[in-house]
Amino acid sequence: MIRRIYKPMLIVICLLIGVMWIYALFFASKVSINKIGDSSWKIAAEKICLVSEKERMALIDLRKVKDSGANALSERAQIIDKATDSLERAVNALAALTISDAKGQALVPLWLQDYRTHISDRRGYTEKLRSGVNKPFSETVIEGLPISEKIATFAADNAISSCAPPIDLSV
Repeated sequence: MIRRIYKPMLIVICLLIGVMWIYALFFASKVSINKIGDSSWKIAAEKICLVSEKERMALIDLRKVKDSGANALSERAQIIDKATDSLERAVNALAALTISDAKGQALVPLWLQDYRTHISDRRGYTEKLRSGVNKPFSETVIEGLPISEKIATFAADNAISSCAPPIDLSV
């Protein structure tokens, strides 16, 4: 009796899973929810972010903190502040760009707001360094994701890789 119930149930469940996969593979939209249609904005954004990326690359300091002397943490904070200044200039320049499509007009301000939160996190980190606290960088988490991951996903989905957040503070 029990076998008669389980066998048809199992067949129905397998068929439903098969239908789900057929829909997912052949009928569901493959367009990213972050992708915007304004290609001229993307080109301009990539140029702005590339300048900022080059500025940050010029600031690289590969010395270990323990080998950098008594002022190591404040020197590190100063370098991070310069890199963050470069990010902030880029974000301000991106905010000044006009976006022609409605989806971009809705998403880009949210992305820029996330970037401003990331910048604020970086500023807070340098304050801690200046006060002598040398702990790993901690950033805002939104819905279980580090904010830098949200920012990077938007940049990747829109092919503006230079606009991904820097990983200079990653552990």
